[in-house]
Amino acid sequence: MRGDMNSHLPYLTADMAGVGGKIKVSPADFVVEELPLYEPCGEGEHVYLTFEKRDMATLQAINSVARALKINRKQIGYAGLKDAQAITRQTISIFGASPEDVTRLNIPGMTVLAVRRHRNKLKLGHLKGNRFVIRVKDVAPELMGQAESIMARLQADGVPNYYGRQRFGVRHNTHLLGLALIRGDAPGFMAELLGKPHPAENARVQEARAAFDAGDWAGALEKWPPILREEQRVLGRLARSGSLEAALGSLDKRLKRLFVAAFQSNLFNQLLTRRLDCIHRLEDGDVAWIHRNGACFVVESAEEEQPRADAFEISPAGPLFGSKYLPARGAPGQQEQAVLAEVGIEPAAMHVPGAKMDGGRRPYRIPLSEVDLRWDEGLVLRFSLPPGAYATVVLREVMKTDSAAL
Repeated sequence: MRGDMNSHLPYLTADMAGVGGKIKVSPADFVVEELPLYEPCGEGEHVYLTFEKRDMATLQAINSVARALKINRKQIGYAGLKDAQAITRQTISIFGASPEDVTRLNIPGMTVLAVRRHRNKLKLGHLKGNRFVIRVKDVAPELMGQAESIMARLQADGVPNYYGRQRFGVRHNTHLLGLALIRGDAPGFMAELLGKPHPAENARVQEARAAFDAGDWAGALEKWPPILREEQRVLGRLARSGSLEAALGSLDKRLKRLFVAAFQSNLFNQLLTRRLDCIHRLEDGDVAWIHRNGACFVVESAEEEQPRADAFEISPAGPLFGSKYLPARGAPGQQEQAVLAEVGIEPAAMHVPGAKMDGGRRPYRIPLSEVDLRWDEGLVLRFSLPPGAYATVVLREVMKTDSAAL
């Protein structure tokens, strides 16, 4: 299960050569702008702050705003998370602060663009989508036509709605942590969380993980860097109690939900790869996603519904397994159950104390809109995607290089 994701995921446009190149050479090469689901009404208890940030992750920006306004970070809502290595324009909602105080914010790396009142707190998903302007450098100008052909294919068939590398963490193992949680496998979970040194981490972290693998829990705790606070806290509980189960029980609920979501995401990616050649085609028994409102229904007759898929009104949707997800029927349903069986999980076992696993559906493809290509010190791609979609999915199809891997 460890090696079946990310850079190994197949391309929709595998028959079309990529243009190569590099992304994120500088923050200005990757610009993201949120497309709001609604505009602030001008009154209410929440202050909506629209800002531009550079070299700063969304949660880092939220923490800086909370400190500057002397409020609890839980009073701040946001619609989506944005990368640090980019220029991003997004909106957050703030409860318990005045528009005047918000306007006067002076945080390095952040520029206040607009301050308006509204009645409700922003929540994840309160977005129409995201607009991207991305410069790909080290691309030969004569390959611009190839990039245009790839983008045209993605517009026609849809973009594979893979979950990106961010979902699986620096160590690419959050899905394995989720699987261990579902299985109730405390030793396996702790081995993934605290052991197994990874080359992407610094030497001190690798030394601490090696000590854990050697059974020296106290030594691992002494070496553990404070920046990995949750892992340090769980390791401390383990060193004091000597109980793997007690240490697992102390894990923060938010991390449990994150790990379980990564497990769901990995299974979705696997199923998507099996449908990639017919990503735009419905099958009898499929669950179809209505792009207009996110509703779903079971397809009784693929032949009757296919014209709606051809018009990109609906698309086949894959499962996010959980207690309330809508099962597919027929051949698609059998394929979904087979993926669960491969990891030895029964649908009824999809339960983790402290982590809701309602499940749901996610379309196998997404529309690509507002497409424009130009040349300006590199290949500049402009496009928009629905919320929850990854721009890197588009880039890897166009570039087909390691630097654009999911």
